[in-house]
Amino acid sequence: MRKLLMGMVLILALCGFALAEEGLSIVCTDFPCYDLARQVAGEEARVSMLLKPGTEAHSYDPTPADILTIGGADLFVYIGGESDAWADGILSGFDGGDAPTTLKMMDCVADPIEEEEHGHDDGPEYDEHIWTSPKNALKMVEALGEALAGIDPANGQKYRDNAAAYGAEIRAIDAEIEDIVSNAARRELVFADRFPFIYFTREYGLDYLAAFPSCTADTEPSAQTVLALIQKVAGDHIPAVYTIELSTQSIAKTVAEETGAEILTLHSMQTVSQSEFEAGATWVSIMRDNVEALRKGLN
Repeated sequence: MRKLLMGMVLILALCGFALAEEGLSIVCTDFPCYDLARQVAGEEARVSMLLKPGTEAHSYDPTPADILTIGGADLFVYIGGESDAWADGILSGFDGGDAPTTLKMMDCVADPIEEEEHGHDDGPEYDEHIWTSPKNALKMVEALGEALAGIDPANGQKYRDNAAAYGAEIRAIDAEIEDIVSNAARRELVFADRFPFIYFTREYGLDYLAAFPSCTADTEPSAQTVLALIQKVAGDHIPAVYTIELSTQSIAKTVAEETGAEILTLHSMQTVSQSEFEAGATWVSIMRDNVEALRKGLN
């Protein structure tokens, strides 16, 4: 029944029955795409996000209404990784002029990083958390500026100016992180949690040890893994262990109890809480908090 309903909604979208609204419509899958798009679009477009605040990105399943929303968009923005692999299937169902213009953010990154653990035989799978790298975020912003200018040439300069302005804020954060790392007492981070920061750590030449090799793990780590984290923190006198947003912090609490380390959060931004969303959290505001957490952990 669910598949039938989705098919019916898709047919309606393809036939052009989606309700039209005034102004440019941008539909994004998750928070990183959403925030970067709204910063670049400014007041010239309506920007919406399919992944509601607090939703687990890796288990998200689009609804018929989501498919209809995508079909009515002027621009559809998605990462193009494992969490939104469903998007390619939906987009392939649209015909010619009925298909929205799309921007796949993975295509904006020159060197995507292959997943450490990938058990499929259908070729490499790349880590999707590209936005955690400020340099990648800058590329994404620039790509959005050009994509919107192409769709709406009359406001093209506004989009490019907005992209340049937000890009300047991203560059400032990048420079601050570079300064922290170059003057740090240590260059290793311990994640007592899932690990969505491979682009971030590689960009700044940081070493890391994590309870899980990626962000998609849905099992508990072994006792040996937890022991290794404890020994690393105690042996290297590491002052803090990190968790990601919306974490239970169960592993981190165990490590902290055994070592006295402080528990800090590095926010991956793949999703945000409802309170963060309502408070107006942005890529820049969240990354500024990450900068301070990084400063404390490396000193």
